[in-house]
Parts: sequence; structure tokens; C-alpha cells
Amino acid sequence: TPSLPLVLALAFGSIAIGADVPLPVSTPLAMTTNPDHAPYTDYPALPFLISSRLLVPQYLPKMGYTEDEFLISGKANVYDWAADGALTVKTPDAPYTTRILVRHPAEPAKFSGTVVVEIMNAARTWDWSMMWGYLWPQIVEHGDAWVGVTMPGGVAGLEKYDHARYGRASFRNPAPGACPNGNPMGENEDGLKWDMLSQVAAALKSDGAARPLAGFKVEYVYLTTQGGDVITYINAIHPHAKLAGGKPTYDGYLIKSVTGPGRINQCATPPAKSDPRYIIRNVGVPVITVQAQSEVLNGLAARRPDSDEPGDRYRLYEIAGAEHLDIYPYQVFPNFTDQTVAGNAQGTPEWPFGVRCTPEIQLNETPLLDYSFHAALANLDQWVRKGVAPPKTNRVQIKDQDTDHPSVVLDAHGNGVGGVRTFFVDLPAATYNMSSPGPGVCAEMGRTVAFDWARLETLYGSYKSYANKVAQSVDRSVKERWFTEPDGRKIKAELKVKAEPGISTGARP
Repeated sequence: TPSLPLVLALAFGSIAIGADVPLPVSTPLAMTTNPDHAPYTDYPALPFLISSRLLVPQYLPKMGYTEDEFLISGKANVYDWAADGALTVKTPDAPYTTRILVRHPAEPAKFSGTVVVEIMNAARTWDWSMMWGYLWPQIVEHGDAWVGVTMPGGVAGLEKYDHARYGRASFRNPAPGACPNGNPMGENEDGLKWDMLSQVAAALKSDGAARPLAGFKVEYVYLTTQGGDVITYINAIHPHAKLAGGKPTYDGYLIKSVTGPGRINQCATPPAKSDPRYIIRNVGVPVITVQAQSEVLNGLAARRPDSDEPGDRYRLYEIAGAEHLDIYPYQVFPNFTDQTVAGNAQGTPEWPFGVRCTPEIQLNETPLLDYSFHAALANLDQWVRKGVAPPKTNRVQIKDQDTDHPSVVLDAHGNGVGGVRTFFVDLPAATYNMSSPGPGVCAEMGRTVAFDWARLETLYGSYKSYANKVAQSVDRSVKERWFTEPDGRKIKAELKVKAEPGISTGARP
């Protein structure tokens, strides 16, 4: 039976800062199975971003998984966030409706109890499950559930894709007009997403018969995404978002690309690098950040020491040799037809951008960041569940750090020095360039330049010698928990099927 404060919260909407997070209303949507349904103008259609219609389709039943979809409705406050960290209500009790996509083991007995909630990327005005692209092998291996949450920026794509199905989705601005600086407000209020995220976690952890994952015993819920939104939630909202008994909404955080927090509402400005709100501190639950080498310079202002203090458990992993993005998160784009229907398809399925780099490159297939996220999620789970602290290591080395032009220190092979070390950089078979020449996204797209056989022979003598060294390195990485055991086995299995004169730079098997 809900407590009286919770009953009042459900009756009257969002609640005062510091009170229990209210439960939203969860409405399941029908999951149809007609793969030929088009052009998505008639309800019911296949859900947007359903796994079988990704750019590289995934068939969850073959993995022992299934998929559900819900609309989540509630009321949320719009907040102001002062420089001293104080959080105040700017506009209370604004209605919202979002959608969540849920992937989980088909059988409750095979569920680990862990739920990974992803703030889906809306850079293209439709949902992109970037972190699912990195994490799904570990999630499926461990029996976890994944929940992708639509943010305000993704609503437009959902409505274009299927208005009948998603027309209720809304983060409508509750106080239209102009911002204090005179800039006009947008139709949607970005600031409604913070309470929404808290309420999604509350719903997952509740015991209601209509909740998402009903019939599955949810034990721990982690929040993940790239960049600012999760940092804003951690620093501004997490201290105030409590469930009954004072328990946190989220039990841990996994971050890609730590920079600084974003804006708390559409009229606010993000905290500056010199602002005390910029750095993650004293969260009370474990936080692990994974930073590709190419992201390190952008994140220097957010760097801080690792900590095992009970109220400040934190790790920052800077991955030497890792590039900002590789092929794996793009494989979980919606397929090209669905991108088009949702209103923003760019390039081709093989190169999903409006411009090409010069010279043309392919999306990077080196799974270094992939493996790093698998291990980070496994380590986060052990830290939360059992108090087992993750490993520590050095940061990527920076030259001229206190100047306007810092740079990463490179070794003789052109790869980064310091940071998390793996065979990719300690036994290199390639140079991992962090950017490519050309317009637009090219500055963020790395290039892997494989060594020729003459250079490999000079370094290692023979493929057998190289493979033995890599196998030993992989065993160390598994023992030290930089790689998971399943990934270690995959890497060594791949070594056995390679033959001279080519040495693989790695690709997800």
C-alpha cells in the first residue's frame, strides 16, 4: 500500500524537493510483428527503434530476450539551479508524456536484477540508443534489462514516424513567453526531463502490477548516456531525488564523455568550466566515466582524482587509442527507411552523414571502446552490489596542459601515452588517429591506419609471436578487470583463426 505522501503525490502531481519521487502512469503499447508495415501512418505500427529494424537488425528472441514499449506520463517541475548548487522550483506540476523501450530476458528467472536506463540521444530529432550499441553484448551476457528513454528532442521524430502511436508524447512548455534575456521560449521545455527521469526509475523499482518489467525483480537501476544530461542529473537532481526510505532513484552512473553539465531549463545557461557545479563530486553512489583518447582534451576541466570514499566513489577511465565514435553505436541507428519516415536521414547506411571525409574513410571497426564499456558496466555492478572497488590507473598524458593548446602525448607509433592500457596500444598493429580531414563530423571520426607486414615483422618477428604476446596481455587485462572474461575469450579465439601475413586490429566477432 503506498504511503500517504505517495498517495498525495500521485493525486496532486510533482512534489516538493526532498519528498519521495512520485510514480508516473505506465501505459503499455501493442508490439506488432508485421515487418512489412509501411509507411507507418496507421496504428498499430512497429515501435520506432525496434531491434529487428535497426541498421544492423538484432533478433532478441534468439538471444533469449524480448522487447516492450510504454508511454510514461506524469507531472514534473521545471527547476532553477543556482551557482551555489541550490535547486529551486521555477514552474511546478507540468504534465509530460514520454515513451520508453524495454529490452529484457524473456524469462524472469534469467534476469540479473540490474536495469540499465539510457537517456537516448536526440541529435537527429529521433531516438538513438548509442549506449545500447556499446553495451548490448555485456547486457545480454549478464542477463540485465535495458530501458531507452525518449527525451524532449526526440519527440518530433516519434510523431513524424507514427502520430497515432506517439501523438501523446509531449514535453510542452508550461510557461510560454520569453526568457529573462528576451530570447523566445521554444514549444517544448527541456527542463521537464529531470523529474521524468526520476519517475522512470521510481516506476521500475515499484511493485505495481502495471509497471514496466512487472514480474521481474528489479534490484538496481543505473543511468547512462553520453555527456551533459547525465552529469546535470547527477549534480543537480540526484541529491534530491529519493524514493521511500531515502533510497536514491539511481544506484550508479556510467558516463560516456565527461565534460560538464548542460542547462537545467531552456532559459538557463550551462555552468562554465570554472563553476563548482562543473565537476562530479560526492554523489553518494558509484560513478564510472569512460573517456576515449580523442575526448580527453575536451574533458580536462572535468578531470578529478579517483576516490573510494563511501560518499564519493568515482572512477575516470581515459582509454588510450580509443576514438570518439566507432561503427558499433551507428549499427543501432534505426534503419534507413525509418530514419526517413522520422524526418532526418543523412548519407547512406554505410556512411550515415551528410558529408564525406577527404580522403573517404569507413566507420572504425576497432572495438576498443566497446570492450572498455563492457568492463566498466561489469565493474560498476560489482561496486554497487558487493562494494568491490574497480581498478585504478593513470590518466592519458597531456603536453602543455595549462596552455590554450594542450595536446595528447604520443608514442613512437602515434598512439596515446598513459591512460588505460590494452594490447591495442601496448602491442600495436596500427596507428589510431583521433580525427580525419574533411568537413562536419570528420574532426570527430578517427582513422585506423594498419601497419604493413614489414613493420609488423620488425616489431614481432612472426604472427605466432605476436599472438602469444597479445594473449598474455589479454589475460592480464581480464585479471585486472579492464576486459570482461567473455571479451577476453573472444579476442583470443579470434587470434587463433588469423593467419600470416595479416594481423587483425580487432573487430567485434
